[in-house]
Amino acid sequence: MSRVYPFDDTATARAVIDDDGIVLEWNEGARRLLGHPPEAVVGRPAARLLAENAAARVPDLPAGARWAGTTALRHRDGRTVRVWLLAHHRPADGAHGQHWLVVTPLTGEDPGPGDDALAQAGLIQSPCAVAVYDDALRLRRMNAAMTELVGLPEERVRGLRLPEIGGRPHGADLEQSMLQVLGTGRPLDVRTSLNTAGTDTSPRAWLARMAPVTDDGGRVRGVCLVAHDITDSHRARERLQLVNEASVRIGTTLDVARTAQELADVCVPALADFVTIDLLDPEEYGGEPPARVTAPVALRRAAHRSVLEGVPEAVTEPGQIELYPGFSPQADALTGGRTIRATLTAGEIDQWTEWNAARGERVRKFGIHSSMSVPILARGLTLGVAVLARHRSPEPFTTDDMLLAEEITTRAAVCIDNARRFSRERETALALQRSLLPRNLPRTAAVEVSSRYLPAARAGVGGDWFDVIPLSGMRVAMVVGDVVGHGIQASATMGRLRTAVRTLADIDLAPDELLTHLDDLVVRLSDESGGDGSPGEVGATCLYAVYDPVSRRCTLARAGHPPPVVLPPDGEPHQLQLPAGPPLGLGGLPFESAEVELTEGTVLALYTDGLMVSEPAGDAGRERLHRALGGSAAPLEQTCDRVLHALLPQGGVADDVALLLARTRGLPASQVATWDIPADPALVAPVRKQVVEQLERWSLAEASFTAELVVSELVTNAIRYGAHPIRLRLIQDAATLIVEVSDASHTAPHLRRAKTFDEGGRGLLLVAQLTQRWGSRHTAEGKTIWAELTVPPEEP
Repeated sequence: MSRVYPFDDTATARAVIDDDGIVLEWNEGARRLLGHPPEAVVGRPAARLLAENAAARVPDLPAGARWAGTTALRHRDGRTVRVWLLAHHRPADGAHGQHWLVVTPLTGEDPGPGDDALAQAGLIQSPCAVAVYDDALRLRRMNAAMTELVGLPEERVRGLRLPEIGGRPHGADLEQSMLQVLGTGRPLDVRTSLNTAGTDTSPRAWLARMAPVTDDGGRVRGVCLVAHDITDSHRARERLQLVNEASVRIGTTLDVARTAQELADVCVPALADFVTIDLLDPEEYGGEPPARVTAPVALRRAAHRSVLEGVPEAVTEPGQIELYPGFSPQADALTGGRTIRATLTAGEIDQWTEWNAARGERVRKFGIHSSMSVPILARGLTLGVAVLARHRSPEPFTTDDMLLAEEITTRAAVCIDNARRFSRERETALALQRSLLPRNLPRTAAVEVSSRYLPAARAGVGGDWFDVIPLSGMRVAMVVGDVVGHGIQASATMGRLRTAVRTLADIDLAPDELLTHLDDLVVRLSDESGGDGSPGEVGATCLYAVYDPVSRRCTLARAGHPPPVVLPPDGEPHQLQLPAGPPLGLGGLPFESAEVELTEGTVLALYTDGLMVSEPAGDAGRERLHRALGGSAAPLEQTCDRVLHALLPQGGVADDVALLLARTRGLPASQVATWDIPADPALVAPVRKQVVEQLERWSLAEASFTAELVVSELVTNAIRYGAHPIRLRLIQDAATLIVEVSDASHTAPHLRRAKTFDEGGRGLLLVAQLTQRWGSRHTAEGKTIWAELTVPPEEP
């Protein structure tokens, strides 16, 4: 158990005055020495206590400094008392500092060496700084090494306590540790930092080893204090700790600006008071930073940091570009590939500060006295320069500081280069992906659509895609897919799959059949990406849907992709139940289609799994999506924004997000005409007549001649080469007329090139010449041959 020792406060005369010379405190020892009671001194000028022949006064001291000397004070009875005065300047809570004065009379009695136990404890000739304190914790002995360390003569400080010799707060803290040794009788080691010999230089690190001093009976009679200077090992440990901290704090993201800011944050205030990070603009060097640069050098400010709020020392703001001439330390460091250390007070960079008046004014205003310009180099490339400056710390940069700055900057340079390479690849992949995604979705009579695509914030651009593909018969295909992985490879694979889907959709494959062909393609891409006979890792998911505005039915199939959400016009949103289907790339597994009827005005939401990555799994995430969809009558553009805002975090998404919203439309029955065709070529003429009459009712008389020829050729071919039943259908929308002839045969038509004297073989060639486009599609009952005609509107 440590004991609380009641120190004798009257053994030493002490007083406290502020920077204005007013006495703040006056102890009993001071009253005994000079006879003045506290009420006669406190609150009054201390100069009144000086005798007329006082030879010395306390000078103005910087914070933490100390002064010692002799002077003459005035006793209450009028006589002069010559004293030895020890003054400490300590910071105060207010705006002014305080001078803490310790006064001992020059004629005072020497406390003496004390009893034998304390006298025998002195190691006067030891090279270590040794001092012995009695059980009142007042100095009894100290050797020459301690005298040199303290900077005061032993005969003047003997009898003083440690706070009176070393000042506060360090002296008081050490005294508390000595009190613990005095009470417990056990040694104690304490690490501390303080100035030596009363100077105002930088504090040094010390290890104070305290041990009890005992008499022959084992009773503790005092404390022996041995001081060891551990500044070098302490600074080495601090440097190692800073390097380790830099390894942890720098490079947490693959963002160049953020990495540069982390470098600046690590260096302030541990190494400098003000730090700037300026980087070369790779675009000026063909997209890649150079191995060597020439002056003048254009640098873009990436980050800066200061011990002062708001970084008032900075002349250039982040993002701005400044040109540095050859005589600037920044250009000198970059062109020479070495650190430039300069002392501004020695005029080493006067030309630079005079050339840039604004920077010179900041240097003088904030008292910047020392700087280092450290080039940022990585993998043989020059990335930029870090400039470290000091104005609050009084010491200039040392060689050790330069080596430490170079070590930290080298580690940060690799992180900055990694971030730069990642950003460049990400921008390339993003540009590639945007070029592969549809810039504008087509306007169709079947659906109204709106879409959003967000690249991943950190993982890099992925392989998410979407598309809207017009099909024959006013139908439309909608597709959403997701390629496994990120980067340029994923974007390239996405482009190949999107092209394949468009090609397969153009031949009007059913959704399940289209996914089967797409699965075969992914298997081949995976085999090609493996190389050396090893299997690749290409994989994808996909959802493919075809909507027919005439029947208002939608056929869908999915390959491991999230099912769509359906929002009816007068109902609640719900997830559409579809057969899951295996992801693309497994090969050999079947896909299933499902057909649903959608009321006109139904909203269909197709998305990739990146939309739900931050959501709780299961029903909770889907419910939030359902709430975000809102009412079916809301504009789709607003609905897209509302969905992303509700489901995605503000700081960016972890995975790519593709969202496609489609509101269905229905084609009125008045715009569709259907005839069942008998298997008699002689009845083709009446059919042509009925078609002409229907076109007149639709006000499309100008298209009658062309439509009559197309209908005649397609119906004749169906009767001659097809199988019953045969059906003719006309679909009219705006300026488009669609002619469809269906039969039960699965034989596809072929466009032939007839010879000069052939009597047939020119029918489909004629259809191709007369129509905007034509084609065929297989159905469950057979096939359908279709042709689209562009019909100009009739003049009023």
